[in-house]
Amino acid sequence: MTAENSKPEEQVTEEAVEQQAEESLLNEDGGVELESEGDLTDGLESQLEALNEELAKAKDQTLRAAAEMQNIKRRAEQDVEKAHKFALEKFVDALIPVVDSLEKGIESAEQAEGAHEALVEGMNLTLKQFLDALGRFSVEQEDPSGQPFDPNFHQAMSMVPNPDVEANTVIDVFQKGYKLNGRLIRPAMVVVSK
Repeated sequence: MTAENSKPEEQVTEEAVEQQAEESLLNEDGGVELESEGDLTDGLESQLEALNEELAKAKDQTLRAAAEMQNIKRRAEQDVEKAHKFALEKFVDALIPVVDSLEKGIESAEQAEGAHEALVEGMNLTLKQFLDALGRFSVEQEDPSGQPFDPNFHQAMSMVPNPDVEANTVIDVFQKGYKLNGRLIRPAMVVVSK
């Protein structure tokens, strides 16, 4: 062999030795083999810790998604329930002036001179039927005469001094209030004592 031939063989041999050393450090998965058992344990523990963190994050995201779905379902059920309960609100709001007119007509007929007893009786029966029909659909008429003034349900038209009645008491009602399933549709228009 010549010097030229021996040189490439030495290079090949050195390269082969380096390659064997690198392969001995690689494990079957292509990862680097650790030199001692302590390094191996530390590496596995860190991998286990990272996987546990990812698992905890995934569980948290799943729980949050489930809670959000429950909230959406609950809100949708509440919206449907409210729609059923208050679907008649506009209709009732349109009928309330009819009740007011009947009440004013009865009041006028009672004050008029002459024989209007049959007319008053007929109007009273009509009013009773009308209020009963509204009551079947959870419409309540509020007549706050003599009750304490409540700004949530009453609208004060004026305040009048009255020594016979406690302050902030409703002494006169211009228009009665109405509720549909407990929700205020129209406040009662009242006169309050000072």
